[in-house]
Amino acid sequence: MLGRPIALSCASLMFLTVASVSPASAEPFFFSTGDPDGLMATASRPGAGGAFEIETADDFVLTGATTLNSATFTGLVPGGSSVQSVAVEIYRVFPNDSDIGRTSGSPTFSTSQVPTRVNSPSDVALDSRDSAGGTLTFVTGVLSNSFTANNSVQPGGIHPKPGQTTLGDGPVTGEEVEFSVTFTTSFMLGPDHYFFVPQVQLDNGDFLWLSAPRPIVSPGTPFPAGSTDLQSWTRDAMLDPDWLRVGTDIVGGAPAPTFNAAFSLSGTTAAIPEPASLMMFGAGLLGLGLRRRRARAKPR
Repeated sequence: MLGRPIALSCASLMFLTVASVSPASAEPFFFSTGDPDGLMATASRPGAGGAFEIETADDFVLTGATTLNSATFTGLVPGGSSVQSVAVEIYRVFPNDSDIGRTSGSPTFSTSQVPTRVNSPSDVALDSRDSAGGTLTFVTGVLSNSFTANNSVQPGGIHPKPGQTTLGDGPVTGEEVEFSVTFTTSFMLGPDHYFFVPQVQLDNGDFLWLSAPRPIVSPGTPFPAGSTDLQSWTRDAMLDPDWLRVGTDIVGGAPAPTFNAAFSLSGTTAAIPEPASLMMFGAGLLGLGLRRRRARAKPR
């Protein structure tokens, strides 16, 4: 057993070492795909009031443990409609949270309903928040009283293969509305590749999520180095659990367009100690080990 003077010395050394590497606070996190580009508008709504569910997803990447506290997303709302509820789902990338047995045991093997599941959202959501359950709050702001998207994917416009390529449902015009969401129960996510899925229930008509430039341009923020910005995907209750690519599968063409969707995320990411601090921490642990060894080696 260590003598008291040595024990106190070691404890002091440990305190100083840990204090030198402990981050003072978490670092702010912010990600944005940028402003709407007017190219595409895609339905995304919960299944309620006799309407079937539609989900549209776009991706983001986290490089560390992150707490998401708020988000924004922008879409079209028919004039005179009122927002009844808002939900946000987080998905991981297939084959996570998915039944890969449906794809003959291989995550790269196409299912019978869609051309591919590679780089799609998973079968089921990892986590979700909604205003009806009190886990998020939201406010809306009208950015423009009249905004037109050149093409759209509206209810009834999602079909399994071989009929998935419809060219889209054509131009659509509505109020351009930004939704600002606060997660009263924050999302706690580890480093990974995710999809963000907002859903809006209106009392009349459908919310259509507006596209953003792909690749991302200013004022959007770039993806972390080494990661890929995936295109947006969509599905309805009839296609579930599979997904279609909005551009490649539904619009089609040679080459087919690809889309992001207009959203942002804010929160905090756990700070990572600098390499020099990690070396100091290791040296401190080594010093503790040597002191204990010497203390045990002294004749009694």
